[in-house]
Amino acid sequence: YALSSEAVLKQEQTSLTGLTKEAAQTRLNENGPNELAQAEKKGMLARFLDQFKDFMIIVLLVAALIAGFLLSEWADAGIILAVVLLNAVFGVFQESKAEEAIDALKEMSTPNAHVRRGDQVLTIPSSQLVLGDIVLLEAGDVVPADLRLVESANLKIEESALTGESVPVDKTTAPLDADDVGIGDRTNMAFMNSNITYGRGVGVVIATGMQTEVGRIAGMINSAEETNTPLQENLKSLGKTLTVMILVIAVIVFAVGIWRQAASLPEMFLTAVSLAVAAIPEGLPAIVTIILALGTQKMAKRHALVRKLPAVETLGSTDIIASDKTGTLTQNKMTVEKVYYDGQLNDASAGIHGGNPLMTIMNFANDTQVQDDGKLLGDPTETALVA
Repeated sequence: YALSSEAVLKQEQTSLTGLTKEAAQTRLNENGPNELAQAEKKGMLARFLDQFKDFMIIVLLVAALIAGFLLSEWADAGIILAVVLLNAVFGVFQESKAEEAIDALKEMSTPNAHVRRGDQVLTIPSSQLVLGDIVLLEAGDVVPADLRLVESANLKIEESALTGESVPVDKTTAPLDADDVGIGDRTNMAFMNSNITYGRGVGVVIATGMQTEVGRIAGMINSAEETNTPLQENLKSLGKTLTVMILVIAVIVFAVGIWRQAASLPEMFLTAVSLAVAAIPEGLPAIVTIILALGTQKMAKRHALVRKLPAVETLGSTDIIASDKTGTLTQNKMTVEKVYYDGQLNDASAGIHGGNPLMTIMNFANDTQVQDDGKLLGDPTETALVA
C-alpha cells in the first residue's frame, strides 16, 4: 500500500495485460491454490474413539471388564457396554451431522474471478488465482484475494466482516505515506472476501490463500487449542471423586470382612469388587448425552448448528458474548422504518402509492443496481430505499 501502482506491478513481475497462461500455471504450482487451509478433519473411527476419552466413560469400561471377567456377571457387563457404545454412537452421529451441514454451506459459496491474462479477460475459479494476476472488479463481486488496486472508478468496498466498518469504504489507487497503516485505513487495497458495492476497479494480486488477511485470521482459529467445557470439567471431577470414594469403601468392606472372618479372602475380594461396580452410576453419561441432544435439537430448530454436544451447556451458561456486530449479529442491511411526506411522519409498512413524488425521488436519486435475480447492489442506505 505504500508503493505506487507501477512499483507494485514491477515487484510482482506482471503488467496490466496480465500474466501469460504459462507463468500463471508455474506460480500456481509453486504457491498452491488460493484457498484457506482447513483444520484436518477427523475420520469416523477417530471421532468414535474420541467419545471414550471422558473419565466417566473410562471408569464404566473398567467396571464392565471387572463385571465380566472377575465376577462373571456378563449380563451387567453387556448392559454397561451397551450404554457406553450407544453414547459414543450418538456423539459421532451429532458431530457428523453438524459437519455435513457446515460443509454444505461452504460449498454454496465458490466464487469465480474475472482476470486478465495474456491481454484476454477470462473467468476462472478464484482458487486458481496466483500472485501477479490482474483482477477486474465490478459491483456485486466478492474480492477473491488480497489486491493492490491499480485502477479505480468510484469504487466502494464493504469490509464489515474484516474490519467491522458498516459503511462501504471509498477506494483509491494512490500510495499511502505512512509505514504502518491499519487494515481499515488501507484505501488502496481490496481484501479477500470483502464485497464490491459500487463502481469498478482493477487490482493486482499480492497475497493468496493463507497469506491474505483473512487467511491469517483463519490460521489463528485453526491453531487455537480446544478446551474442556465446564460440564466436562465437572463430570471429570465427579468421576474422580466417585472413584476414590468407591475404592475407599470397597477397601474398608474388604478389610472389615477379613478382620471379622466373615468369609474367605477370595470371597471377600469378589464382594468388595461387586460393591464397587454396583456403586458406579452407569446411566450418568447416557442421561447427560440425552439432555445435551435435546438442547441441540431445540437449537437446530432455530437454525443454530452445534458441532459438539458439550458446547450446548457452555452456551447455556454464558452471560455475556463479546462479538463484532456488523456481519456477525447483523446482515449489514438497513431498513426504512419511517417516511416523512405530506407534512407528517408515516410508517414505511403502510406503503406509499406509486404516484407519490417521494417514490420518484428515492428511485432516481439512487445508485442502487437491480440484478436480474432481484438482488440489490450498492450502498446499504440506498438499497434500503428501493427494497
